[in-house]
Amino acid sequence: MITIQKSRHNLAEIDLSLIKAAVKNTLAYLDQLEVDITIQLTDDREIAEINQSYRGEAKATDVLSFNQDFTDPDTGHLYLGDILISIETAAEQAPDYDLSLDEEIAFLAIHGTLHLSGFDHYEPDEKEEMWKIQDKIFLMTIKQFQEKF
Repeated sequence: MITIQKSRHNLAEIDLSLIKAAVKNTLAYLDQLEVDITIQLTDDREIAEINQSYRGEAKATDVLSFNQDFTDPDTGHLYLGDILISIETAAEQAPDYDLSLDEEIAFLAIHGTLHLSGFDHYEPDEKEEMWKIQDKIFLMTIKQFQEKF
């Protein structure tokens, strides 16, 4: 199950179905269908506080991922973890990539899901692999949504 929460921000204009599709496509690509993830859409202030607490960086960032890796006794599903996305940072950087806000948030959800699944981008070869996968999933997700309309 994919749960999307909001904090301190109005989500009226955010397409939550695109975010859920992006995460579902990522999990399907990784053959991890029986997992649960929570996505929290937040603002720069809150994500900066969390970034400072957990990473020692006193600044806002676009996305943070926190692995949980425990089995939920109620569902029997692996609870993979939590993804926090700053709507403000996503809105600032979306034009740099020629994306809408919804598309940028979906892309960040894919990125966060890959982190929860063990991918990283500290080394050049890891980054190349992760970027290739996230781009493929993103394009597939956008294509699915374009075909709907």
